[in-house]
Amino acid sequence: MNTLIVIIVAVVALVIGVVIAYFILRNMSNGLIKKAEAEAEVIKKNKIVEAKEKYIALKLEHDNRVKDFETRMRQKEQQLGQREQQLNQRQGELQRAQNDLKQKNEQVENQRQSLQKRLDETEHLHLQAQLQLETISGLSAEEAKKQLLDSLKDEAKTNAMAYINEVMEEARMNANMEAKKVVIKTIQRVATEAAIENSVTVFHIENDEVKGRIIGREGRNIRALEAATGVEFIVDDTPEAIVLSAFDPVRREVARLALHQLVQDGRIHPARIEEVVTKVKKQVEEEIVEVGKRTTIDLGIHGLHPELIKMIGRMKYRSSYGQNLLQHARETANLCAIMAAELGLNPKKARRAGLLHDIGKVPEEDPEIPHAIYGMQLCEKYNEKPDICNAVGAHHDEVEMTTLLAPVVQACDAISGARPGARREIVEAYIKRLKDLENLAASYPGVVKAYAIQAGRELRVIVGADKLSDQETEILSFDIAKKIQDEMTYPGQVKITVIRETRAVSYAK
Repeated sequence: MNTLIVIIVAVVALVIGVVIAYFILRNMSNGLIKKAEAEAEVIKKNKIVEAKEKYIALKLEHDNRVKDFETRMRQKEQQLGQREQQLNQRQGELQRAQNDLKQKNEQVENQRQSLQKRLDETEHLHLQAQLQLETISGLSAEEAKKQLLDSLKDEAKTNAMAYINEVMEEARMNANMEAKKVVIKTIQRVATEAAIENSVTVFHIENDEVKGRIIGREGRNIRALEAATGVEFIVDDTPEAIVLSAFDPVRREVARLALHQLVQDGRIHPARIEEVVTKVKKQVEEEIVEVGKRTTIDLGIHGLHPELIKMIGRMKYRSSYGQNLLQHARETANLCAIMAAELGLNPKKARRAGLLHDIGKVPEEDPEIPHAIYGMQLCEKYNEKPDICNAVGAHHDEVEMTTLLAPVVQACDAISGARPGARREIVEAYIKRLKDLENLAASYPGVVKAYAIQAGRELRVIVGADKLSDQETEILSFDIAKKIQDEMTYPGQVKITVIRETRAVSYAK
């Protein structure tokens, strides 16, 4: 019984709790709903205010645009009004001009009619005078005209021959001077560096320990390098340096780059050496093509065959008497363009011929013909124009010159190769040539001293004033020049200057 009462009480308490909880949750939900409705009202009012402000801003912007448009329209109307006034003024001026022109046309017509009358009268008088002259002279008008023309022709021929002779004589006198001016102007407008090429390359290393690694056990590494590259590796007591010796610059460059990569990598053994040398050879071939393309782009030359471009790139690794062949070709090309412009020829063709003139010096095989002839054959093979081919083949007189480009290329080739510092002689041969010049001049009687100056391009000869006269000094200068020309070999030309002076010396004590 007690248990039943407890259960009933518990149930009643639970029911009461549920009712109380229900009312509490209901009050809370009503409060949240009211709070949400209040917040929503505030948000609504804020949005309405923002919308009104945006509407006002857009309306102001629209009003401003309308005002600007109206202002522009008024300006356009004013401009149209001004143009209309100007057109009206011009129309009035045009009308007045038309009236003036009409009056002038009438005046011209009246004058023409009066002149026509005068011409008719003059023609009538001329016919009468002609009849009177024919009657007096006994010659018709055609016969008199023929005699007059014959006399005028004879006189014109005489004057023309005299004028032609004068012009020819003047041309002979000025041709040499004008040619020198063209050459001098061409040289003055080109400035290049003196090129020097060696047959050895010095490879610098960080320390002498690397030398042992390069040599390898019992010299196997250095033998592998020499076999793969065809270059002699000289490892001596020179600190931190290895000398690469070969007359082929391409091989030296391949050897230098391969050795640089091997030293940086640290793995130096025969298999690795062969792998690196093969890779470097391919890089050098790609660089040769790139150099050829860059050279043609720099000079503004287009449409060359890819094989010719490759040969131009190989010029970078060739030299002639110590002068880099690519440098010489570029310089000759620029000289040819400038000289052609001075002479009124096509500078682009001249530049192209100048660049290609020594292309026969860089073949992969070894032809048994002169490089100019071989270069002409290469140009013909790769579809260069006939005037370019002739200029290439004739720049050393192996073939006959048939165009004006050929002498231009020949002259510019000589300018580039003969300028001071362009090409290098062996020191002993150079000193011997200077001594031979001085000894040759000193062998003549009356010569006191002789000096070879300006790298052997000028010989100054001092003679005794009491031994030779002024006329004899001129003869001596000519004789020395002729003997040098006949007996000696030298680049360019040698200027002989003979100095004869009288000195009076006194002493004040």
